[in-house]
Amino acid sequence: MPVKLFYRKYGAGPPLVILHGLYGSSDNWVTIAKNISDYCTIYLPDLRNHGNSPHNERHDYKSMSDDLFELVTDLGLKKFSIAGHSMGGKTAMLFSSRWPEMLNGMLIADISPFTDERRNAAGRIENLLILKSMLGIDLSKALSRKEVELSLERDIHSDRVRELIMKNLRRNGGNNFEWKLNVPALLNNLDNIVERVHFPAVGNHQITGFPVIFLKGENSDYIKPEEFSDITRIFPAAELKTIKNAGHWLQADNPQAVTEALLDLVR
Repeated sequence: MPVKLFYRKYGAGPPLVILHGLYGSSDNWVTIAKNISDYCTIYLPDLRNHGNSPHNERHDYKSMSDDLFELVTDLGLKKFSIAGHSMGGKTAMLFSSRWPEMLNGMLIADISPFTDERRNAAGRIENLLILKSMLGIDLSKALSRKEVELSLERDIHSDRVRELIMKNLRRNGGNNFEWKLNVPALLNNLDNIVERVHFPAVGNHQITGFPVIFLKGENSDYIKPEEFSDITRIFPAAELKTIKNAGHWLQADNPQAVTEALLDLVR
């Protein structure tokens, strides 16, 4: 069953939905949304088990695309553009294969439909370490945010990743710390999250009828150049743009270039 997603709304004009990645939330895209709000109406959902959206024991791309379909239907969006980063990009790609008639355009930020980290031991181990580190902290005994961050630092050495995780820490009604993320569900569904996109099994399946932009972080290997010919077999209209001086979190590393790419999509 779909869950009712929390979302933020900015601007006026043609609708654009932007989907965040794993461990993220709508907060990650607020600055960019405000910067393009003169050109379009931006909707920033929190995906299930993230941010202010409901928790659910299921976490897979079909469920997340179902959630998105329910959200845009409730909003009355007949046609819109969509953008997604990483996990959000995989959700957007599956949505595009199920409801292509609803899309005016799509931008995928630093992820390939063929990215399957179950086959990448280092990537899977990193996510396991992050989630188990979060679960290993007794938040009921934590006295400060700094104390939690120091606990994470023992296992998570990347400042960027720790900063992203710490944005998910909040106080509950009892004034104790808690994670916004549904950490147990994410851990239990990790194989679903890191697997490739499984498009409908329809012969020579192609998704057409709207422009498609793939953004690759210059310093990221999530989109492999040799895969792009296979990507264009699914999305014949796809074009690849490299974001300079950016890794996987390209919207944080080079927000101006990402902003310009989004404007190219909606204008």
